Amino acid sequence: MKKQILFVLLDQYADWEAAYLSSALYMLGEGQYEVKTVSLTTDTVTSIGGFHMVPDYGIDSVPSDYEALILIGGMAWRNENAAEIKPLVCQCLSEKKVLGGICDASAFLGTTGALNHVRHTCNDLNDLKQWAGAAYTGEKLYMMEQAVSDKNVITANGTAPLEFAKGVLLTLKAAPEPKIAEWFNLHKLGYYNAPMPKDATEWND
Repeated sequence: MKKQILFVLLDQYADWEAAYLSSALYMLGEGQYEVKTVSLTTDTVTSIGGFHMVPDYGIDSVPSDYEALILIGGMAWRNENAAEIKPLVCQCLSEKKVLGGICDASAFLGTTGALNHVRHTCNDLNDLKQWAGAAYTGEKLYMMEQAVSDKNVITANGTAPLEFAKGVLLTLKAAPEPKIAEWFNLHKLGYYNAPMPKDATEWND
């Protein structure tokens, strides 16, 4: 049975922040992972770029058997109804499953208390503190880095979809580390600058 990776996508989600990770899970995971999408309901959700997506699950039908919960950034995380995602985040943490958040979704994690005991990052510390208020006490663990992984929690700012994907892949142990590094370098450095694997034909797909 494939391991489910749940991507939480709210309306006006940042499509580019999900694409690297979802495709890498397929390319590197050798069939062991299945990507599923979650939103507040199963009504169609539209990305910032205009892609229309019908979620696999609404918030009331999320399965309990999944490997990771990945919150993708976008324009709706500060809307009042986004708070409906908090119980899912808390359950993920309590069960010590892999939890990821990028861009505004990483700051949303701060509002749930998820960042109080792990090293983390997001777009801006001051914004995080103001938005999360008393729910956030992890300022000393904040790091000004593109992406940070600690204790099964991966966070990233909105300019780091590749670093975020790499962090999630490594935390999941989705593939051997050298394989993940090859994938990351190819997309970060470009086809002509990245060191090619011995079997370079695999990058021609």
